Amino acid sequence: MFWRMVKGALLRQKGKMLLIAFTIALGASLSTAMLNVMLDVGDKVNKELKTYGANINVLPKGASLIGDLYGVSGGSGVADKYLLENEIGRIKTIFWAFNIVDFTPYLETAAKIGGNDARLAGVWFNHHLALPTGEELDTGMQNMKNWWRLSGGWLSDADDDGAMLGSLAAERHGVKPGDKLTVEARGRKKQLQVRSVFNAGGKEDEDIYVTLKTAQELSGRPGLVSRIEVSALTTPDNELSRRAAQDPKSLSTKEWETWYCTAYVSAICYQISEVITDSAVKPIRQVAEAEGAILAKTKLLMLLITVFSLAGSALGISNLVTASVLERGSEIGLLKAVGARNFPVSLLVLAQIMIAGLAGGTAGYFAGLGFARVIGHSVFGAAITVKPIVIPLVAVLTLLVILAGSVPAVRMLLALRPAQVLHGR
Repeated sequence: MFWRMVKGALLRQKGKMLLIAFTIALGASLSTAMLNVMLDVGDKVNKELKTYGANINVLPKGASLIGDLYGVSGGSGVADKYLLENEIGRIKTIFWAFNIVDFTPYLETAAKIGGNDARLAGVWFNHHLALPTGEELDTGMQNMKNWWRLSGGWLSDADDDGAMLGSLAAERHGVKPGDKLTVEARGRKKQLQVRSVFNAGGKEDEDIYVTLKTAQELSGRPGLVSRIEVSALTTPDNELSRRAAQDPKSLSTKEWETWYCTAYVSAICYQISEVITDSAVKPIRQVAEAEGAILAKTKLLMLLITVFSLAGSALGISNLVTASVLERGSEIGLLKAVGARNFPVSLLVLAQIMIAGLAGGTAGYFAGLGFARVIGHSVFGAAITVKPIVIPLVAVLTLLVILAGSVPAVRMLLALRPAQVLHGR
């Protein structure tokens, strides 16, 4: 009898039930899309941010960045500290190797062009690297600095007679693409041809970039590099990662395992220092903190959209269910008059709403997957990974929305007096 009454009510009020299902579907679809994107947005946002440069700097332990740039003499114990080029590939052997997106070494040295001071840096541009694991990859500055505006093309790693000049350096030395210049460093001279002039919008515009091999020859430091820039996908810092960054030894065994096995920038820095001899690995703090802040704000925005969409659905359901109870006032009053108690009558109304909610929630979930796909391709240029945990989350949220939206109508139903309703009052 109960289910026959539910079926009859659904058929008689199919218009309102469809509206309730549609309202729930809207809330469920937005929730599904936002939750899937929110749970997958970390890697997507990190990958987007990685196109804007490195977030980790690898330096020789105890060495200063100013070394050759400001003419610290050899033997001072500062400028003479370097990293080994043949160890660079080890960066891709750490626990979080798959989070290492790109890296490039630098060998910086003071130079002169026509008697004028210049800053020379040798780098990998698009270097093909064979890893100790047997894998191969291409990495270098071309991937890490792809927002630079170039007048000409990127230098090739095989072009040891070419150079790329920053816009300020090209202006200072009066050269343009195609011109030749003679570079002198540490008593060694080499004639280079300007392949391109770039505008980076920073201090790099004062530099001259050559292949790493050329810089090593001019500076007399074969097989050495002065630093390594690394671009890595990281997890935003929290209290644990900040403590570990101060002193990893202060962590308990359990905290250590959690920190080491999470892609915090401090954990990745620590692991790189384990594989690069005598290295001091530090995050580029402004970049790392900006990534965490952007990611946190993006997730907060999506969470707020989810909350507001569900609140809107609850309000819509509340109005529709209240209208349904008012429309069925005589029927409900009659049920109470013949002895029906408040609980079965309330259950009757809720069962109808739940059935409409189930249909709307199911349709909304699959619609939300479509929205998530559209968001992924339009914003990040990649598909959003479907997270199975979203299914129970959306189910619970939909149930809560239905119950919250039904509360005013149920309170009205409980306050309904059969005699007043049946007498038209």
